[in-house]
Amino acid sequence: MFTVLLYLLIMALVGGLLFLVVSMVFGRGEQMEPLPPGTTATTLPARDVTGTDVQQLRFQQTLRGYKASEVDWALDRLGAEIDALRAEVAQLREARPTAPGPVEKR
Repeated sequence: MFTVLLYLLIMALVGGLLFLVVSMVFGRGEQMEPLPPGTTATTLPARDVTGTDVQQLRFQQTLRGYKASEVDWALDRLGAEIDALRAEVAQLREARPTAPGPVEKR
């Protein structure tokens, strides 16, 4: 019984050492280094935000969900884009000449 326990302990030690050596040599497998604390990879175009841009948004996760500052930033940008589009639509509606009414046939 003691021999089996000793073999398991030795196998665990060898596996742990092998894991440490491989992780030191090859790293974490990331192609890019991690972002510095306090920065984000969340981006939106400066203008003309599309539905695809919104669908591709990714937020940094924290202990209780998503990072609130990133979500607030994205919502502010989307709100500004919606306001700009509504103002443009209103301006175009005002500039549109009124269409003549239906012509009556005699």
